[in-house]
Amino acid sequence: MDPGLVEAAQRGDRDSFADLMRSVGDGLYALAYRILRDPHLAQDAFQEAAISAWRQLPNLREPERFEAWIHRILVHACYAESRKRTRWTSNIRVIGADEDPAHDREPSILDRDELERGFAQLSVDHRAVFVMHHYVGLSLVEIADRLGIPAGTARSRLHYASQALRDALAQDPAPRTPKERLA
Repeated sequence: MDPGLVEAAQRGDRDSFADLMRSVGDGLYALAYRILRDPHLAQDAFQEAAISAWRQLPNLREPERFEAWIHRILVHACYAESRKRTRWTSNIRVIGADEDPAHDREPSILDRDELERGFAQLSVDHRAVFVMHHYVGLSLVEIADRLGIPAGTARSRLHYASQALRDALAQDPAPRTPKERLA
């Protein structure tokens, strides 16, 4: 990230801020989506984070840490969106009757559904740390820094999130055929 671009945006240059958001926008939206598991909530969180970043940008002391700073703002926006909507809803794709039931995508759809149900059991705090570690590839120290929490808390949240996902996926340890999984 170009610190000169951040400094220009801090001085009120809207074009510089737009360039900054273009450079990090896709990654921020992807992070929000993976935390919230809903495209509309992720979009709302992203927009709230962008507005907050514009308003708070003059207070950023270290322009070279812009990405870490905006990640923190985004995760807090995800927390706020999650609190607004406490009930979990999942996206359901209707599979037509004319599709081949033995199609290769079927197991991956079923596996993805199990994973979604596992994620539904996690708190937003746990999902945020899990996604930042496994999707974004940040270390626990980097996650703690970006979220403003102690490293031990980040480690604990990752541990409990991983354990909860393992437990959710292992609830039915017997392997099932695709037809049994659909019943």
